[in-house]
Amino acid sequence: MKKILFLLLILPGLLLAQNHETNIKLIFETELSQGHTYQNLRYLTKKIGHRLAGSPGAAASVEWTRQLMESYGFDTVYLQPVMVPHWERGGKDVVKIVNSSKHGTVELNALALGNTQGTGPKGLVGELIEVKSIEELRALGEKVKGKIVFFNGPMDPRKVDAFQAYGGANAQRSSGAGEASKLGAIGTLVRSLSPTVNDIPHTGNQRYNPDFPKIPAIAISTADAELLSDLLEDQPDLRVYLESHGEMKPDQLSYNVIGELWGSEKPEEIIAVGGHLDSWDVGEGAHDDGAGCIQAIEVLRLYKSMGWKPKRTLRAVMWMNEENGLRGGQEYAKVAKAKGEKHIAAIESDSGGFLPTGFTSTGTEAQRAKLQSWGDLLLPYQLWNLDKPGGGADIGPLRDQGPILIGLKPDSQRYFYLHHTEADVFEAVDQRELELGAAAMAALVYLIDQEGI
Repeated sequence: MKKILFLLLILPGLLLAQNHETNIKLIFETELSQGHTYQNLRYLTKKIGHRLAGSPGAAASVEWTRQLMESYGFDTVYLQPVMVPHWERGGKDVVKIVNSSKHGTVELNALALGNTQGTGPKGLVGELIEVKSIEELRALGEKVKGKIVFFNGPMDPRKVDAFQAYGGANAQRSSGAGEASKLGAIGTLVRSLSPTVNDIPHTGNQRYNPDFPKIPAIAISTADAELLSDLLEDQPDLRVYLESHGEMKPDQLSYNVIGELWGSEKPEEIIAVGGHLDSWDVGEGAHDDGAGCIQAIEVLRLYKSMGWKPKRTLRAVMWMNEENGLRGGQEYAKVAKAKGEKHIAAIESDSGGFLPTGFTSTGTEAQRAKLQSWGDLLLPYQLWNLDKPGGGADIGPLRDQGPILIGLKPDSQRYFYLHHTEADVFEAVDQRELELGAAAMAALVYLIDQEGI
């Protein structure tokens, strides 16, 4: 009887080596029936909330994820120090049309962009000049001087891939203020990066040119961008009032949070899986990127709960400061290189907690071919999309160290309705889709762990 009980106890380990189909099926069944992702995301979003780098929420999330991984009995859990930028919004952002011949004064739905310098409490008033792109701005030259530039380039609705549409419009938000300041503009308004016309403004990061003044940069909702454009067409001397209070504070000490399960056969080979722990200061950062962090922790928890010992070292990483600096990802890669660590794969979930469809990847032809060779094993779980390039912002700095970079690819058509807004809350996440994403990541980690790549 003791011999039978012993065999039953070690059976999961034997299955790891003998039958991929059975083990992947077990991963999905365990996650969908006993997963912790949804309850953990609820705590992160509802008890801690938004987590902009340098904020009290970010500090609380570091400590909570550390304690969570320790409670699961990972082999080690530790904090990796990193200095991060600290920006504070400072108050309500206000944008008003002040001289509309049709409507008089009209307040618009607005959010200052991240890392922006505010106007101060007195605000500023200026005439508008509308452009649809950075190139159009540059063509105007000195006509921009003394005016507020209104960037009104929409996401391209013809792009089926929502991230391609986002990428095509992103420059006006990330670089618009810096480019407008070169030409003497006194401020910028930016159409929110959303595929639909609605009243929700989207924040996001922007970068100044250090050689020119830091002018206010504020996003307005897509509905208000449409209104503003229509009014400008009829009334070219339209003026707006801007008020914002953003301020950069001194850099603060924060941390990447790292948990590990040590490899039993090739512990020097590391498979990192993670998301970014910080979020913007509106909403709860549920899809961006609480979902990815919790899914990464769940990968290691599933291994522990099923009694599996990995061949290679599995590492769950909560990167800090992806949103307005990428300091966590850069520091992680720097430390890995200094220590001579050997990452064979890095997997990031930062496209929302939606239904997974597959994985993007960047690597050698051999690495990508290996990933695609597992298509028949992943297809029963509707993970069909394995051929597109990609990876993730936080794992990007690892590229020159040789690992394949992999991004979980959900169906993200709804992502940019919520991205960087007050609407990115726990209630916007579907439990089953979140769990399927965690199981998908765990299945891929399992295959890389067993076969290498």
